[in-house]
Amino acid sequence: MESVKTQLKTKVVGYGNNHSFTWLGPMEVERSEPKADELAIDVLYCGVCHSDLHQANNDWSNTIYPCVPGHEIVGRVTAKGPEVTKFEIGDNVGVGCMVDSCGVCANCRDGLEQYCEGPKGATLTYNGPMKPDGTNTFGGYTESIVVKERFVLRIPSNLDLKAVAPILCAGVTTFSPMKNWNVQSGQTVGVIGFGGLGHMATKLAKSMGANVTVFSTTEEKEADALKCGAEKFVVVDTDTLAELELKFDFLINTIPYPHDINPFVKLLKRGGTLTVVGLLSPFSEPTNNQEVAFHRRSIAGSLIGGIAETQEVLDYCGEHNITPDIEIIKMEDINDALKNVKDGKARYRYVIDILNTMPKEV
Repeated sequence: MESVKTQLKTKVVGYGNNHSFTWLGPMEVERSEPKADELAIDVLYCGVCHSDLHQANNDWSNTIYPCVPGHEIVGRVTAKGPEVTKFEIGDNVGVGCMVDSCGVCANCRDGLEQYCEGPKGATLTYNGPMKPDGTNTFGGYTESIVVKERFVLRIPSNLDLKAVAPILCAGVTTFSPMKNWNVQSGQTVGVIGFGGLGHMATKLAKSMGANVTVFSTTEEKEADALKCGAEKFVVVDTDTLAELELKFDFLINTIPYPHDINPFVKLLKRGGTLTVVGLLSPFSEPTNNQEVAFHRRSIAGSLIGGIAETQEVLDYCGEHNITPDIEIIKMEDINDALKNVKDGKARYRYVIDILNTMPKEV
């Protein structure tokens, strides 16, 4: 793969892509020295998100190549600018899905930078601004990264560093809607899909006191779902779903591929909400609005979480001793891992050991 050369000062080794995830391979990028409000961070671990697969494969038709994925980053501060006050060299820190935003729009002022209304929208940790303008950013499949202080997160000291990485995306993506729709003790909550997002949603909902049911097409995941806190595990079929109509206060849908949502809408009680966090493309079938209107149900969506929410979920996980179920992989195994993600074989989040397995030469 052709290397990328820039005039920046601090060279790192990254993983890029030129047309398909099966071609993910070594390349060179360079990082700048930290500006006054920035930190330089050596990457220790980086989670592998389903979004990495979608983005590398240009499934959303917005990828800027070369693409260096990775937005679940755990690292150690190696340098900082003179205006940085919250972190010291040697601190263990996290970097999630965003590295910048306009900072002045109503959403940014509310701590919801993921919905930034500035000219470029939020700047994602990789693949550039949310409103593409041709510029690019390179993510966590690298040896180091430079990030503004206000987008860097503190990691609770009691959590296992390598298991923290997925909290920075899978954790906040499921925590944010449950917080927004006020999931609470005694409610019935359904988790649709049981992968990286679904297993974190199950753990978080259980910790909030909800009665959790997991819906999956993979019967073999039942033991894992129950271990994560689910009270029931339902293998999805028409007859089984029909028995559960009007039973749920809240449903969180983590399925990342087009599917028919209508059978799940029927499971909501009057006034219940189904929130979509896994799918950015249309459903496979039109929504039956009679089922929505006749029971005053809501179908909603939620996008990752703001920086304050991400720190909140990290602290919450520290308080409740919640970490994702992970499998550590070597950098050289990333293509096999992404194929397993695509095929639904990941259990439940791959985390790359960047520090010990990143090739020193490309």
